[in-house]
Amino acid sequence: MNVLVKPIISEKMTKTADKYNRYGFVVDRKATKTQIKKEVEEIYGVKVVQVNTLIQRGKSSSRYTKAGMIQGQKNTVKKALVELRKEDKIDFFSNI
Repeated sequence: MNVLVKPIISEKMTKTADKYNRYGFVVDRKATKTQIKKEVEEIYGVKVVQVNTLIQRGKSSSRYTKAGMIQGQKNTVKKALVELRKEDKIDFFSNI
């Protein structure tokens, strides 16, 4: 089972990573904190201190177009904030 879906790369998460050594990931909805910790340690070769999770509920969205109003629904996602030891870092841009 692939627990990590993708890393969260935004301006806010970059500042959090620099200041607190905390990184964000979108994870599978059924993943537990221990599974997330194990997967991050295996993939990135770092030591995880703490894992916090949250579920961001999907919102309904609408927009106006030439054809009229289009309504839709955004997906519900589970996010994980992973805190590492002070000497560990994750570089998401090393493969580019």
